[in-house]
Amino acid sequence: MTTYRIAEAAELLGVSDDTLRRWVEAGRVASTRTDGRTTVPGPDLAALAESLADHPDRDATRAAAVSARNRLAGIVTKVTKDTVMAQVEMICGPYRMVSLMSSEAAEELGLEPGVRAIASVKSTNVVVERP
Repeated sequence: MTTYRIAEAAELLGVSDDTLRRWVEAGRVASTRTDGRTTVPGPDLAALAESLADHPDRDATRAAAVSARNRLAGIVTKVTKDTVMAQVEMICGPYRMVSLMSSEAAEELGLEPGVRAIASVKSTNVVVERP
């Protein structure tokens, strides 16, 4: 299972490290201790990212002050696959991104909820790559 250090998780959500630490202390997101460091399990981070997208408080995030670029780092929140195609949903800071790709490509990239990925946007197409 993918885990994220506090700083990595905060960056993906577009909030400060301190904000994420407060959310961990308040029980808003699960955490574990790994080698003396607090880490957040990827699936739990993905669930938090989805809840933030559903009920945004974007005025309180760093991402609200940054213009969007064509490459957006984020976390995969959902992957729906059939035999040919896959729909990959991501939260990239304050943005929810959806990409359609072949199921084979999604499998090769190892895309699943909680995995860090980058959405590259060109016109109406969203291309997903792993960092």
